[in-house]
Amino acid sequence: MTSVTESPLLSVHRACKSFPGVRALHEVDLTLNKGEVLAVIGENGAGKSTLMKILAGVQLPDSGDIRLDGTPIVIDSVQTALSHGIALIHQELNLSGNLDVGANIFLGREPRRFGLIDKQRIREESKQVLSLVGLDVSPDTLAGSLSIGRQQLVEIAKALSTDARVLIMDEPTSSLSHGESERLFEVIRDLRRRGVSIIYISHRLGEVKDLADSVCVLRDGENAGELGHDEITHDSMVRLMVGRDVSQFYARQPHKPGASLLEVAGLRTSTYPSEELSFTVRAGEIVGVAGLVGAGRTEMLRTLFGVDPMLAGTIRVDGQPIALHSPRDAINAGLALVPEDRKAEGLVIDMPVRSNVSLASLRRHRRLGVFRNESAERSDTSAMIDKLNIKTPSAEQIARLLSGGNQQKVVLGKWLTMSPRVLFLDEPTRGIDVGAKQEIYSLMETLAEQGVAVLFVSSEMEEILGMADRALVMHEGRITGELTREQLSEEAVMHLATGGADAA
Repeated sequence: MTSVTESPLLSVHRACKSFPGVRALHEVDLTLNKGEVLAVIGENGAGKSTLMKILAGVQLPDSGDIRLDGTPIVIDSVQTALSHGIALIHQELNLSGNLDVGANIFLGREPRRFGLIDKQRIREESKQVLSLVGLDVSPDTLAGSLSIGRQQLVEIAKALSTDARVLIMDEPTSSLSHGESERLFEVIRDLRRRGVSIIYISHRLGEVKDLADSVCVLRDGENAGELGHDEITHDSMVRLMVGRDVSQFYARQPHKPGASLLEVAGLRTSTYPSEELSFTVRAGEIVGVAGLVGAGRTEMLRTLFGVDPMLAGTIRVDGQPIALHSPRDAINAGLALVPEDRKAEGLVIDMPVRSNVSLASLRRHRRLGVFRNESAERSDTSAMIDKLNIKTPSAEQIARLLSGGNQQKVVLGKWLTMSPRVLFLDEPTRGIDVGAKQEIYSLMETLAEQGVAVLFVSSEMEEILGMADRALVMHEGRITGELTREQLSEEAVMHLATGGADAA
């Protein structure tokens, strides 16, 4: 539990921040006590990142004041924030993989002796801060050779080396395995016991419930409410985030699926060449693919879409065999893939929404066989902005500037303009907020009603249980079992995901 001091360690009062066409924050308040884990939650676009960037010195507020130990301060740069003991650990890690761990920890702050970098002191002090986060690696280890979870701990050690009193963690578990996440939670609890205060941003409400001493909820750039430790429940957080009760979070309606639309037999992937995959997905059916990290789920989807080579097997769409040599073959057969990493593989992040939505349909809309049809692009984009409720100032907004949920909708819109027969979704709601998740679930249901076959990979158990008509469970490259909706349970999925025999 938090050890609350008489006055807050850090407080924000009536912070405001606007960008051209967007009011990001309006009179937002925040209070952080010493030795407290304060979770800041809200839908994408609620203002969380803007507020954190203000505290970390990345951006200046338009108005409002910040107090540290009750004294007003101005944070006009990252260096100023660090000098006050405030450090931000970004969701995308900022380590230099070609430098060793010690060099990363002291990058830009290297101690010197006789004008030269004091490598011995870096090693000694790095060992001390690495021990604080329980990371048993040599400071001479290349940072790039570490797992993502260990790199995350190096980032925390780097922040602690600056004598940070306040650690801001932005979606720290988004790329971590379950084991790495548990190790991070142990570190967070230990830091709290030693008086370090932590602002924790996450869309994973289960983590928030387990870790947080209090919760600050933002909605549309304003305070939506606060929750004390005993008030933190999933329902209370969702209610404040979306401004309503979400009684039907998963939009499933029972309906009879049609004939087999996708048939896969004896598929061998380059990741698990000795394992064969065989299954079917029917028209109007939503089939989930569950399994632990490394089970081969993403690799299966990439192979089915022609991104990775298919070593053996047959694929039929609507009863017709198809030859996959590239994604273009998959698209021509009516297949579409929304990839796991939307920024790297789903979007051209620095192009506008219109250009991204029209990417897949450029060949279909071209004029005279060569020229882009900008009129068709504008029409398609306008339709998708309305259909998917994409929150963007205009179709010309750069995709990078959209929230994660709206970026995901742009990727979906790109494929929906092609009217796919089979839609592959790889972690469709990773890193997006509760409201956007519900919209994507509703869209999946609508597509199924229209006869589209949906095959989705998810690491969220609730998502598999809530959305799947059937679930295929994978372990080390093979399908260990298949569960009907009536058979679906967390225990049954985990039994198969860990290599157990198909009890069904």
